[in-house]
Amino acid sequence: MRKALRWLLALTVLIGTLSTAGTATAVQPEATDIKDRLLAIPGMSLIEEKPYPGYRFFVLNYTQPVDHRRPSKGTFEQRITVLHKDVSRPTVFYTGGYNVSTTPSRREPTQIVDGNQVSMEYRYFTPSRPSPADWTKLDIWQAASDQHRIFKALKPLYDRKWLSTGGSKGGMTATYYERFYPRDMDGVVAYVAPNDVVNKEDSAYDEFFATVGTEECRDRLNGVQREALVRREALEKRYATYAADNGYTFDTVGSLDKAYEATVLDYVWGFWQYSLLSDCDTIPADAKNATDDEIWNSIDTIAGFSFYTDQGLEPYTPYYYQAGTQLGAPTIRFPHIEKKYIRYGYLPPRHYVPRDIEMTFQPDAMRDVDTWVRHNATRMLYVYGENDPWGAEPFRLGKGARDSYVFTAPGANHGARVAGLVDDEKALATAKILEWAGVASATVQADPSAAKPLAKFDAKLDKRGVERTLRP
Repeated sequence: MRKALRWLLALTVLIGTLSTAGTATAVQPEATDIKDRLLAIPGMSLIEEKPYPGYRFFVLNYTQPVDHRRPSKGTFEQRITVLHKDVSRPTVFYTGGYNVSTTPSRREPTQIVDGNQVSMEYRYFTPSRPSPADWTKLDIWQAASDQHRIFKALKPLYDRKWLSTGGSKGGMTATYYERFYPRDMDGVVAYVAPNDVVNKEDSAYDEFFATVGTEECRDRLNGVQREALVRREALEKRYATYAADNGYTFDTVGSLDKAYEATVLDYVWGFWQYSLLSDCDTIPADAKNATDDEIWNSIDTIAGFSFYTDQGLEPYTPYYYQAGTQLGAPTIRFPHIEKKYIRYGYLPPRHYVPRDIEMTFQPDAMRDVDTWVRHNATRMLYVYGENDPWGAEPFRLGKGARDSYVFTAPGANHGARVAGLVDDEKALATAKILEWAGVASATVQADPSAAKPLAKFDAKLDKRGVERTLRP
């Protein structure tokens, strides 16, 4: 009996040895092509690869939990893109806070460090939306956790330094990510990021509009805005025809009349967000004597009569939901327009979200982030535009901040960049970005004024297309 047991044990060991050897010989070499390495990440799938000289560009889906606190409660597919330069280069993590572009592009920090770029579509912007959508899971912590999981998945491939960046709502997103996961990134470059700490206190915006640009320019804009409300009846008839011709409806905002006023009240804001002082010459100088066509065309060009239709609002439901639950939204006054011409005023976000989606504002969310930035910001750089209304309430740094900066580009709008800063600030900002990315030369480390982008400007990759919507 003992001999039989010893024989059986020996046979088992032999089989195990052969099995192990067989497994060893069956192991395939580790993938070396970047596409194969990306697709080997659990939850990652390829949508398409697009060629671009000097890069590989991938549009991908990454499986995310709907609720990062309860990962077992369902998943959704989140779109990301990877602009691959080389695994030996640093990586920039970008989000605009809205949809992701599936066309190869390069953000300013990516050009400066000559690196890779990972771009993320913000959760709940289609198609990166769970179905059915539980809107309570659309908040800044869940979105930051999306970024954290993507970073953790890609860090083994791109193991050099990482910077996060974004403009406007993307700059806010980069800030929130840093607040909740401060150990992930090696630096943050946030552009034109609004910081509405106390939602009901918006006097900073009124002060901005009272002084921005020149008096002549302000008078032109205010005159057209007022005249559009004075001529409301005639221009709304035109609006009704325009809506009927294009199949536009107004169920979400409530009526054509509300949509018309909302568009007109966006006009001055829209000009300063996307135009320059030099563009004031395009604004009718004598609004009272301008034709209806001139008033209509000026409002439509700058604010866009299609936006507050159901069709215009639908893609931005996630933004307005967040504005009405955590981010806050400005309320501005119009002292140059008599009260009799304003029926609704600057409407809060609740008016732009379908009523079947419940919303409750959380006043502590932005206070928490603002306090954290003031006391804990480390290697964070903020860039604002002098004439951008969204910069009226910026992020500020307190005594606890370390190696962090807030710069303002003179005369710049919502497209402010490091390249538009005054020379000494531009050099310092560029040097810091290079340093944080681990690619600053000895010369730059010794003399920041020598700092320049490492990659040459590419007219296609680095061109900034302006999407004229008045959201941050």
